[in-house]
Amino acid sequence: MESRCPVLDTTGRDIHGEAARLRALGPATRVELPGGVLAWSVTRAEVIKKLLADSRVTKNARNYWPKFINGEIPPDWEMISWVAMDNMVTATGKDQVRLRRLVGKAFTPKRTEAIRPRIVALTNMLLDALAAAGPDEVVDLRERFAYPLPAMLVAELIGMDEQARAATAKVIDMMVDTTVTPEQAQSVLAGWRGAMDELIATKRANPGEDITSDLIAARDEDGSRLSEQELADTIFAILGAGSETTINFFDNAITALLTHPGQLELVKSGEVAWSEVIDETLRVESPLASLPLRYAMEDIDLGDGVTIPKGDPILVNYAAIGRDPAMHGESACEFDITRADKEHLSFGHGPHFCLGAGIARLVATVGLSSLFERYPNLALAVEPAELEPLSTFIMNGHRALPVHLKGAESAAAQ
Repeated sequence: MESRCPVLDTTGRDIHGEAARLRALGPATRVELPGGVLAWSVTRAEVIKKLLADSRVTKNARNYWPKFINGEIPPDWEMISWVAMDNMVTATGKDQVRLRRLVGKAFTPKRTEAIRPRIVALTNMLLDALAAAGPDEVVDLRERFAYPLPAMLVAELIGMDEQARAATAKVIDMMVDTTVTPEQAQSVLAGWRGAMDELIATKRANPGEDITSDLIAARDEDGSRLSEQELADTIFAILGAGSETTINFFDNAITALLTHPGQLELVKSGEVAWSEVIDETLRVESPLASLPLRYAMEDIDLGDGVTIPKGDPILVNYAAIGRDPAMHGESACEFDITRADKEHLSFGHGPHFCLGAGIARLVATVGLSSLFERYPNLALAVEPAELEPLSTFIMNGHRALPVHLKGAESAAAQ
């Protein structure tokens, strides 16, 4: 498909620079996605906030994206997994309320607090394993800590064993990679659907104390509450959303603190709370960069002569929100845990606000505080500029986070 629109960089090498350039072009700008598909990229905080709460905007492709409905979007489109789902993330109106009610029971404050001991146990297990590293050994903290902590926790919450989790993780990693080929895209879709079918079959035969078993019970008790596809797709949404974003959060938070030692000392001394670190990281380095896709249910006038036509896809750039100078001034791109206003929308806004935000904050607090208490002399093993970004414009993180543990653990951990 020919286009004079900016082509999004699928390698994700300059997410923030690209967002700033698009922001300068207007309240929304048409961009080209993989496969020549066009969408409206939105990078201004004020416009994004309005669109996320606008009842004229939906995430349901099967009912509101003409090109998807008419078969113009091929089944091997590079980003097909993001639009082929049927769950609480893509549902609209009454369907979305119905599905969120079913899932929301697993994320109440009481149930969130109940899993604190398990979060602590997983964190300590991973930190204990790091102690085997030699004083001069380079440790990939993304692979050894940032990745497994949220991934293992969410897998346990949905009742998935470690072998299945490891296999499914490869599929999720490919799903967020925007450099995949059409053949790989088809494989990704088949892979996660197959994994969910297998998990559901296992849990139907042997139900347990987990979200999957609860949803199966609701489905089998009354099919009108949850279709079989909604069941599978909702479980996958919980697995993907609950792991990938938190993995990148840890990656970004650790990187920011190690490259701002003065601010790290403020947290270690207790002058600044870990909650401030969490919100400032989510503001300046949103773990989710641009989320595919939303759709205009009718023409939407954004002002400045820009109207998103009915049926057109919309790509919300979450990484751009906290760095918008209109929201946070000229220092918007600077990491500063002491700033008073840390407003961000990294947990979403409006009807699709993240149900797991409470768990994510708890995991972040336990994980970061424990890591820096156990390894107070942690340091990057490379220059910050040498950290390689993930090959995606969907997520914001690094391929690896090489560090030196700097020898001894803290006395408190010994």
